[in-house]
Amino acid sequence: MSTAIPDSSAPVLRVLAQAPHRLLFLAGACNVVLAMLWWGITLFAMRWHVGVTLPAPSIPAGWAHAIVMQYQVLPPFMFGFLLTVFPRWMNLPSLTRWHYLPIGLGLLGGQVLTLVGLLGHPVLVWLGLLQTLAGWLVALGFLVALLWSEEKTTWHAVSCAVALGFGAIGLMLVFAWQYSGNPRLMFAAIKIGSFALLLPIYMTVAHRMFPFFASVVVPGYRMFRPMWALAAMWLLCLVHLGLELTHTYAWLWASDLPLTAISAWLMWRWRVPLSAPALLRVLFAGYAWLPVAMLLYSAQSLWLLASGEYALGRAPAHALFIGFFGSLLVAMVTRVTQGHSGRPLELGRLAVFAFFCLQLVTVLRIGAELVADSLEWQAIAAALWLVAFLPWVLGSLKIYLSPRVDGKVG
Repeated sequence: MSTAIPDSSAPVLRVLAQAPHRLLFLAGACNVVLAMLWWGITLFAMRWHVGVTLPAPSIPAGWAHAIVMQYQVLPPFMFGFLLTVFPRWMNLPSLTRWHYLPIGLGLLGGQVLTLVGLLGHPVLVWLGLLQTLAGWLVALGFLVALLWSEEKTTWHAVSCAVALGFGAIGLMLVFAWQYSGNPRLMFAAIKIGSFALLLPIYMTVAHRMFPFFASVVVPGYRMFRPMWALAAMWLLCLVHLGLELTHTYAWLWASDLPLTAISAWLMWRWRVPLSAPALLRVLFAGYAWLPVAMLLYSAQSLWLLASGEYALGRAPAHALFIGFFGSLLVAMVTRVTQGHSGRPLELGRLAVFAFFCLQLVTVLRIGAELVADSLEWQAIAAALWLVAFLPWVLGSLKIYLSPRVDGKVG
């Protein structure tokens, strides 16, 4: 069956249809700004009662922020990357545009409907989440079909597929909460998004790709990818998830200290010289937030065990979300965007600005848990997030909507 876009189609659609990452990265880039714009306005209104007064969302604002960021902002980037690399990892034919265009449109439309719905239209929230789930299941189905077709087992692909399966379960729990009103279901959805979806996928991609990237550009670099380390980190993530779901916070250190040790050890083994290209160095700089975050989780747990006091609040979580997930989002997406648009593999000024601003956002958001007026500093961190990402997003959108500079298709 031909996959050619008819000549009557808009040129921009033909460009977006040339590769899986284009539309999906475009959706993610828009989500990064739109979702945080809603959250920033919400925080400013809560703290200072100024600016735009938003209607109360049908989902409590904090829960909505967690669901949107974990299940709608980051996943389009993940699906755009995985739909591209799964066939390459398995030596299978690439997916066609009729595979990935419905997924991209579904995830983008789901985010837009959800955010509009949070402005006082509850039905749109659920239609948006339903559209997100539909796009998610279609994408997962295509990826699982690739796994089924390969002759041998690609464990990195299996790891990502399992994490995406957990993500589908998490989204379904959001609907179960809407039906039952049981807050435990929403709590479980949020925790699954963190420790069974995002962290395993980020760890898996780092484990497979970071040593490979380094081996390409650093002379004499030897790839180091022990599969036992990835398996151990998966197990520890699930133990952490189980302890959170049972509210056994005083014992989180039992999973988080080993996670700290393994992630720090891998970071040391993967280190690259300072002479390495900046685009490579920021990957490992962003990865450094993982052992920091897990160390904060461990310290919080041990302090609770020793004193009965739950210190640090959500500081460990935001070291993970903003520091680790956010920093690697900028580094990894920039790397893929540059390489797949025929441009030099350079970090660029917009990405440098976004990356370093994001480090400040992380520190501010961690610090917000330690000061008396936490909400004020949360709002400031949200505003700085927009300052960090907006130029980078606009620059990236221009690339996604333009043909490759080397004249190739992709």
